[in-house]
Amino acid sequence: MKLNLEGIKAAQAWAEAGIATPAYDIASVTEKTRKKPMWIHFGGGNIFRVFLGDIANTMLEQGYVDRGIICAETFDYDIIDQIYRPFDHLILSVILHGDGRAEKKILAPVTESVKALAAAPAEWNRLKEIFASPDLQLASFTITEKGYALRGTDGQYLGIIEKDIEQGPAKAQSAMAILTAMLYERFKAGALPISLVSMDNCSKNGSLLRTSIMTMANAWKDKGFVEDAFAAYVSDENRVACPWTMIDKITPRPSETIADMLEAAGIEHMQPIVTSRKTYIAPFVNAEKPQYLVIEDHFPNGRPPFEKAGVYMTDRDTVNKSERMKVTVCLNPIHSALGTYGVLLGYTLFSDEMQDPDMLRLGNLVGAEGMAVVPDPVILSPKAFLDECMNERFPNPYLGDTVQRLCTDISQGLSVRFGETIKAYVEKDGTAEKLLGISLAIAGWIRYLLAVDDSGRFYELSPDPLNDEMAALLKTVQVGNPASLTDQLKPILSNANIFGSDLYAAGIGSRIEEIFREEIAGTGAVRKTVQKYLTAIN
Repeated sequence: MKLNLEGIKAAQAWAEAGIATPAYDIASVTEKTRKKPMWIHFGGGNIFRVFLGDIANTMLEQGYVDRGIICAETFDYDIIDQIYRPFDHLILSVILHGDGRAEKKILAPVTESVKALAAAPAEWNRLKEIFASPDLQLASFTITEKGYALRGTDGQYLGIIEKDIEQGPAKAQSAMAILTAMLYERFKAGALPISLVSMDNCSKNGSLLRTSIMTMANAWKDKGFVEDAFAAYVSDENRVACPWTMIDKITPRPSETIADMLEAAGIEHMQPIVTSRKTYIAPFVNAEKPQYLVIEDHFPNGRPPFEKAGVYMTDRDTVNKSERMKVTVCLNPIHSALGTYGVLLGYTLFSDEMQDPDMLRLGNLVGAEGMAVVPDPVILSPKAFLDECMNERFPNPYLGDTVQRLCTDISQGLSVRFGETIKAYVEKDGTAEKLLGISLAIAGWIRYLLAVDDSGRFYELSPDPLNDEMAALLKTVQVGNPASLTDQLKPILSNANIFGSDLYAAGIGSRIEEIFREEIAGTGAVRKTVQKYLTAIN
């Protein structure tokens, strides 16, 4: 069996393999979407395919919409060439339950893929055409935190951003410059309204997105590339809305075990690939069952009926509380805390690490520290959410989530995942010195950056834009020689661009140094140090 439009016509064969196929007319949906695009999404990775794809698929299945999603990719064009187009944009969803069941179905809401590449005129012009359409209601994004970044940790514009500002909309290369260039096309088509919906794990993600596009628009205005009226259009929330969101679904790297299972069932070409940009992806997506999406209901050009597919549509304050609950307490901080320690302690699967009593205690401590200051969003219970994560989602042995994935781009989320709780304690108590779990987590991240585990073995760091910068700052620190640590951590722990505040001023910088010094004492020092500090709280 082949995963393409011709192949899925053999519906009986797919049914015998236990794989559901779409019940709607894919050709009709594709034609209508091309003529009157409603929804474009930037970022073709797994969370988009298995979660947002499932939402759109549900609305199509139930007849609530008659158009699908166009996927645009700004970073890794191999995804389009190797995963989207060869399989006619079909997605094989494999939902892995904690009891071992695998729920499999084919999703077909993605009707077209576009490379957001100014150097490819046909692709670029198609993107312009989509954004000039009056029918376009929203552009959504899963481009990770770094996709919105305009400046480095030194506060200066990144090199690619400087280039984008100098060259203008016609040669935009970064995600935010490309988006702003497309908004200019929409402005020229009549200043048409649209919602830009970030679905990334960023605190107040809509505000972050708005700040980035306004920065680009104003920079281009100052350079004479765009009119004053365009900057005014972008800044008008009733024409260019940037609603806030909270999204949650664990989508690990594609599993070779799942690929083998699918191929054994007769489906061809299921093995994962690694693109030239180091994206791990496959024709299928394996993921957990739980999923949450909370969206601020601000759509000046209308929207699909997301609530019919399980999305919480609400106000900004509720979104903010939901996001803080998940991103600063219940899920992402625990991922970040345990991901680095998992690597240091020799784990590969996160579910295996969750059986480690020391790591379980650390995860619970980090969660408890955040829970003490987290606001209640009401639509979701923070306690129930945390319990589900710790007792059902994280320990799921069939999910195949790796600690290495949890370390990818970790520096980009520290100011939110730990920084928000640190700031909340400082605001409440005048100091964050009570935060032992978060102090251990930050020390563990820096210890992880040395790329030597607790047994003395070397490993490769997961991709992260700060890896090189951190390596330069830590190059004189030696595992096995605590005396090699002098003042190397000062510029790291005092950097508010990384943590959201100066950790020395917050009252935990010196303790983190102390923990780190103990963790570099030699073989087994990481484990001993964690045990020592966790025991001290009893």
